Amino acid sequence: MNHSKPIAIIKTGSTFPQISAHYGDFDTWIHQGLGSATGVMVIDAQRGGALPALSELAGVVITGSHAMVTDQAPWMRELMRWLYTLVHEVVQMPVLGLCFGHQLLARALGGEVADNPMGLEVGTVALRLTGAGRQDALLGAIAGHPWAQVVHRQSVLTPPPGATVLASNVHDACQAFRYGERVWGVQFHPEFSADVMRAYLQALRGEGLSQQQVDSHLPEVRECDDASAILGRFAQLTAVQVA
Repeated sequence: MNHSKPIAIIKTGSTFPQISAHYGDFDTWIHQGLGSATGVMVIDAQRGGALPALSELAGVVITGSHAMVTDQAPWMRELMRWLYTLVHEVVQMPVLGLCFGHQLLARALGGEVADNPMGLEVGTVALRLTGAGRQDALLGAIAGHPWAQVVHRQSVLTPPPGATVLASNVHDACQAFRYGERVWGVQFHPEFSADVMRAYLQALRGEGLSQQQVDSHLPEVRECDDASAILGRFAQLTAVQVA
């Protein structure tokens, strides 16, 4: 799949050092999910990387982060302004926010993001797709096996005005949304393998999870191939866009 323009992976943070040493980092996993033949441009927004001109891109993926959207750091505010302009001026460009990226995108578009009243959600969890979600160009991929990897403390408590909720569960009323026809946010991590999810559980031992909680979650972790397929579907949409 040869794009005349790349997909921008907007890096908003990194995984734990002990995980990256063995498995790589968010941008690497996302590129793998998009497909090795997909051209990408990685911009480290958290470290002040210059955001590209919109005309240079085929699509945008915003990564997860250990940062919190409610911190409203200067780089977050700059990125939100850029995303708002992108969504409203280049209406056909596919955009996908993952976890923190999902929350930042929702906040940029007028939604509410805050600590989830139920606390940390982590592990392999079941989702419920709405009718719109089952028919969606991306979320339809998980209709048959609605399981995904998650690790987050904050959530989109109120979706952006005009957004369509595509998935939810007991913990989170907005696990995924679509804004317009080509902008998506998903609270889960389609880029996570089961091994990475297990590594996160171990890394959070004593840092939000007790040993008992880790032991409880670990047996439930499984590969989520359908959720992972969302990234490949997104790459196909960007290929259509630039064809």
